[in-house]
Amino acid sequence: MPEPTKKDETETETAPPPPEQKTPQEGGTGKGKDTDIREMASSSDEDDTSLSTPPADGMSKPAERKDSVWSLGEGAPEETEKRDDSQRSTLFVEKPQSGTVSVGGNITFIAKVEAKDLLRKPNVKWFKGKWMDLASKAGKHLQLKESFERHTKIHTFEMHIIQAKENYAGNYRCEVSYKDKFDSCSFDLEVTESSQAAPSIDIRSAFKRREVKQQEEEPEVDVWELLKNANPSEYEKIAFQYGITDLRGMLKRLKRMRREVKKSAAFAKGLDPAYQVDKGGKVRFMVELADPTVELKWYKNGQEIRPSAKYIFEHKGNQRILFINNCMMTDDARYYVTAGDEKCSTELFVRDPPILVTKGLEDTSTYVGERVELSCEVSEDDANVKWFKNGVELPNDPKSRYRIKVEGKKHTLIIEEAAKNDNATYSVMTTGGQSEAKLSVDLRPLKISLALQDQTVRLGQEIHLKCEISENVSGKWYKNGQLVEASDRVKLYHKGRIHRFVIASAAVDDEAEYMFVPDAYNINIPCKVHVVDPPKLHLDGLGEGNTVTVVAGSKLRLEIPITGEPTPKVMWSKGDKWITDSGRIRAETYPDSSCLVIDTAEREDSGQFRISLKNEAGEDTALINIKVVDVPDPPQAPNVTEVGEDWCVMTWEPPANDGGSPILGYFIERKKKQSSRWMRLNFELIKETTFEPKKMIEGVAYEVRVFAVNAIGTSKPSMPSKSFVPLAVTSPPTLLAVDGVTDTTVTMKWRPPDHIGAAGLDGYVVEYCFEGTDEWIVANPELTDKTKFTITGLPTGSKILVRVKAVNAAGESEPRYHPQPILVKEVIEAPKIRLPRHLKQTYTRRVGETVNLVIPFQGKPRAKVSWQKNGSPIDKNQINIRNTENDTIIFIRKAERNHSGEYNMKVEVENLEDKATIDIQIVDRPGPPEVVTIEDVWGENVNLSWKPPKDDGNAAITGYTIQKADKKSMEWFTVMEHYHRTSATINELVIGNEYYFRVFAENMCGLSEDATMTKESALIAKDGKVYKYPVYNDFDFSERPLFTQPLVNTFAVAGYNATLNCSVRGNPKPKITWLKNKVAIMNDPRYRMFSNQGVCTLEIRKPSPYDGGTYTCRAVNELGEAEVDCKLEVKGGLSFFRLLMDGVPPHIIDSYMREVQADKTEGK
Repeated sequence: MPEPTKKDETETETAPPPPEQKTPQEGGTGKGKDTDIREMASSSDEDDTSLSTPPADGMSKPAERKDSVWSLGEGAPEETEKRDDSQRSTLFVEKPQSGTVSVGGNITFIAKVEAKDLLRKPNVKWFKGKWMDLASKAGKHLQLKESFERHTKIHTFEMHIIQAKENYAGNYRCEVSYKDKFDSCSFDLEVTESSQAAPSIDIRSAFKRREVKQQEEEPEVDVWELLKNANPSEYEKIAFQYGITDLRGMLKRLKRMRREVKKSAAFAKGLDPAYQVDKGGKVRFMVELADPTVELKWYKNGQEIRPSAKYIFEHKGNQRILFINNCMMTDDARYYVTAGDEKCSTELFVRDPPILVTKGLEDTSTYVGERVELSCEVSEDDANVKWFKNGVELPNDPKSRYRIKVEGKKHTLIIEEAAKNDNATYSVMTTGGQSEAKLSVDLRPLKISLALQDQTVRLGQEIHLKCEISENVSGKWYKNGQLVEASDRVKLYHKGRIHRFVIASAAVDDEAEYMFVPDAYNINIPCKVHVVDPPKLHLDGLGEGNTVTVVAGSKLRLEIPITGEPTPKVMWSKGDKWITDSGRIRAETYPDSSCLVIDTAEREDSGQFRISLKNEAGEDTALINIKVVDVPDPPQAPNVTEVGEDWCVMTWEPPANDGGSPILGYFIERKKKQSSRWMRLNFELIKETTFEPKKMIEGVAYEVRVFAVNAIGTSKPSMPSKSFVPLAVTSPPTLLAVDGVTDTTVTMKWRPPDHIGAAGLDGYVVEYCFEGTDEWIVANPELTDKTKFTITGLPTGSKILVRVKAVNAAGESEPRYHPQPILVKEVIEAPKIRLPRHLKQTYTRRVGETVNLVIPFQGKPRAKVSWQKNGSPIDKNQINIRNTENDTIIFIRKAERNHSGEYNMKVEVENLEDKATIDIQIVDRPGPPEVVTIEDVWGENVNLSWKPPKDDGNAAITGYTIQKADKKSMEWFTVMEHYHRTSATINELVIGNEYYFRVFAENMCGLSEDATMTKESALIAKDGKVYKYPVYNDFDFSERPLFTQPLVNTFAVAGYNATLNCSVRGNPKPKITWLKNKVAIMNDPRYRMFSNQGVCTLEIRKPSPYDGGTYTCRAVNELGEAEVDCKLEVKGGLSFFRLLMDGVPPHIIDSYMREVQADKTEGK
């Protein structure tokens, strides 16, 4: 048998021999011997485990267990327990005692705790070694029991070990705790060979064979040297690999052996520091005495060793030898020998054989939430096994989601509810092998039981979204793609498979697309929420009576703030005429306002304009008065009543329209007939309607005209009066050309003469002659005043020459000749239908409307037009057709459905033709839908379905209108409009009421005349209590007016627009009034006032120095008023004439001129 490993160091200590100890009794409990506490693994037929991992610090500085009550006190522990002594208290009234049991025998350990001062049962735990909790190992070989004696108030806790095995030997610990009290007790179990054991010689032989076999399989490893030289962080790994169960005790002894070795006079050669032997092997201790007569004693953990079949003593001269046969785990201890007063000690380490994996792990696939079991089998029961996930060790902790189950040689890793992050490679490791497998965890397919429904809610009402899925998983809510978190306003609920999203009071910003996404699934459940609010017009910025004044010719942009959700549809109208978004007068609509724009205001624009707002939540209407002030109309053409040598007398009538402002006077102009330059005859206004021009030249024709003047400006000129015309011949006509030729006629056209002269133009003469002759024939006996004439009665095939003359009182002008002879023969023109653009698409009209289509075409001569409907001739009794040379007209007085179809038009000229097709669709309102049924009723909701109508009115069905009626009143209310599907869910019905429903069909002509009603009614059953919403008081935003930005003193340049700006706040919205020199500005077209979002603006159009002064902005509401003012100075002056031309009243001009003159006098 090979010798056990020896160490280079020795240790001797001087100590008195220990007292003798009593031998423990077999088969029961009893007082044990004093011993060092070591940690050893336990095993059973049903449960197997591994040592728990050491503390997280990697045992860089191993902590030792505090000595038990069985210690002799060879030396106090060098490190204390983590639990403070202050927490220790004596709870045990009877502690478990160390004991010895034979292999296959039974033993019971008993602990008792007094319950006199305890309110509930204390917590008791049994451990083997330091960390192995035996509660999870209970089974066939280990049973834990507890009982309570009511009379004595004693709790009794028992640990039964049945059919003990050799590896059950080791140190055990019992801990009891109650609130802040704690007590602990350690005890040892020694397992001895049975009485039927083989003779010692056979045991030694077996050990020899085993050790030889181990030498053949693998080289001997000195674990002691490994631990001695290894890093502290590697201690646990080495202990597991080489089967060390009491690592903590081994490290304790390692530290003790590193003490300084003292020289001994009694021992010539002492024991080695440590010995190592495999379980079942034999070890030899030898010392050499300096004096062979000294009495020698051997001890094991303080107990004297007596000779036996296990312990054999030999004497060889001065050598004293101790053989220990069939080493077991209980022989792993500290040994020492005494010679007189001196002592020499050593450590013996017994190592377990390696454990092999006999059946490995298998790859496994499962779903999330399922129970998973990974199993393997090892070569021995109760083997020390470690589990790993992706190379990281799994803790055997009751709080861990991983549970390890041991059944004899079978070890199982259990995951109760598998998760996605459990996808990994799991491995199991023993001291002699390992195995690994992959675990694949997939998601279970998810189904949507109840999808989210689109909702339309009023502003301030509750938004309630609900969905149901097939799995009980959490999820997230998104709004327009952004994650929504729960808050005081947004409530998120999850109960089982149902998820709900609730907003108690809807706001405008809540209108969005919402989506629920279950966790770990690539699926989303969307819906849309539509928030509506009734529309409202805000007319606070308008003047009294909602009147707006604008000067003709200027641009009016009237902005009216509006509110409503969804953005309301805005319609402007004047009288019966709607105002579109294009043209001179147009309406511009924005999200928060609508503008009436008049690019160039005219007097005809005056009147009442109606603005209407409408959305699905309601409507609002207002009338706005537009007053356009303008220059007056021009007077009628003046009459010259008397003419003298160089003068005349002229009279006229006042204009029919004074432009909304009184006539201040007139200006007179004259010019020569041949001139385009008019000359002003008076520079001061004439208030009468008679005037006498003078200083005219005799023989020259003159014309006179009149201008009317009011405060706005000067009118356009009147028509010129009759003039004296000098006699002069005109120039020849221009641009003579052929307009058309037939077999017997020629049509000519031309332009008037470039110069007509003062005598004017009386008409034209057309002449022609045949080619080859010089005789000109007059084609028109009477003068024609037109620039087009047809010469008739010409022979076919002849050629003629044509000329035209202009005639006035002075005679005929020079003729204008056509440059080439003209052949009298009609030219064939191919037919061509010019189909209007709107007829190239389907032409749609409603039943009863008039159809009047004009289709122009070209083609000569004598184009023939024919019509067909759907390939058959048109019935002229129903459809009227009228043809001319250039167009054809199809007319239907009252259209019917049977007039719909494809109309084919053909134009023929001799052998040529052209075709066109027109699709006419006559539409009518559709019939009602078919059967309407109630599919389902739940909560406050009813699900309806129906079939489309048989008669669609010859037009596509654009939607449906759904109405409900309470059975008691049978009053119908619309719940959905323009709904496109044939099934709908009606929400927010009153609990306890019974409802009927009906459905109208809708196309481009409107709703069907009749509706289809449900045959049965839907009862909304009462279900539980009705939640009463809390009532919240509105916050008072009232505030008296306050100017946040005052007016600033401003300089303006005369003739250029100037603006004054300030900002004000207040609630209710204050009324804004502008004042000039403390006088309110009212209905003055030279001023424009704006108010938008609290910013007040006064625009002064083309100011003059007269407009300078102190301007005040006054804001008033029911809580008070506020004012702010500034000074405006207008630089630059204007003449009296310029002011008068700009429409400034004369008395204002006089006042201004006097002020200017006074300023000049003071300056001098």
